[in-house]
Amino acid sequence: MKVLVTGGCGYIGSATARWLRAQGVDVHVIDNLSEGHEAAWDGPLEVLDLLDREALRAWCRGRRFDGVIHFAARCYVGESVEQPIRYWRANVVPVIHLTEALGETPFVFSSTCATYGEPQTERLREDHLQNPVNPYGATKLAAERLLKDRNAAGLGKCALLRYFNAAGASACGNFGEAHDPETHLIPLAVEAAQGSGRRLTVFGTDWPTPDGTCIRDYIHVDDLAQAHFLALKHLIGGGVSDAWNLGTGNGFSVREIIDAVESAVGSLVPHDEGPRRAGDPARLIADSAKAREELGWEPQFEDARMVVASAARWHIDHPQGYAS
Repeated sequence: MKVLVTGGCGYIGSATARWLRAQGVDVHVIDNLSEGHEAAWDGPLEVLDLLDREALRAWCRGRRFDGVIHFAARCYVGESVEQPIRYWRANVVPVIHLTEALGETPFVFSSTCATYGEPQTERLREDHLQNPVNPYGATKLAAERLLKDRNAAGLGKCALLRYFNAAGASACGNFGEAHDPETHLIPLAVEAAQGSGRRLTVFGTDWPTPDGTCIRDYIHVDDLAQAHFLALKHLIGGGVSDAWNLGTGNGFSVREIIDAVESAVGSLVPHDEGPRRAGDPARLIADSAKAREELGWEPQFEDARMVVASAARWHIDHPQGYAS
């Protein structure tokens, strides 16, 4: 199997590229290195911007892939509100360019639970109304629609993978989460506990949850990688195009994550209580039964404390991320 991974030097993209290679897949990565890290992937790499239509078409000419897994995108909710045009360009245009350049190649798309918007149920199923409340979610939903239309026209299958809060680091300890700026709870909490980052802010302590803080579904990056591999095998093996949620189905509050970080690092997480953020739901938990049943997906990190422990090891050993 020969697979193209876009954004394969990023956090989830590189984890998936490494996972695929471990399964004997011939992996080729495209990344413009604007967000990713060259040290996260040591296989074939083409430094190329997917917004450059002609450069992409020239590179793809004469190459054939059994599938493409598309990660390259911008993914900061707050930034998307401030810079919507940038997000529409970055998250939709590359999908057009890739589908043009790769013909009917099966397409596995890195989507998000942000396409659902405000949850109407305690656990989100794939048939939940999709009504995103920010440009990030809207651009991902638009890309989903594009791929669905492509599939309906008989121009190529797609797997739409909507995942929840990606977290954790590789078991070997050499690869983990390194963003600039960092906006995710677990790395921010670890950095605060180590004294290498600013005090953590807990956004809202009066939510209708047992301890008053938001509850989220944390999915380990290697479990996400496994799901992308299984989704591609599903399409190549004759399976139909569809969407699947990726999450453990277990919710952990912000306070519970702070407790887990303190246990893993061995020191307190200095933090302040702040106001609620606009658009934050009290709970965001996946119903992932469909992925388990139809793709044979079996996440190995069902307990967020295991995810936190792996992340803490990475950040302790790599205080400057990949620059360490």
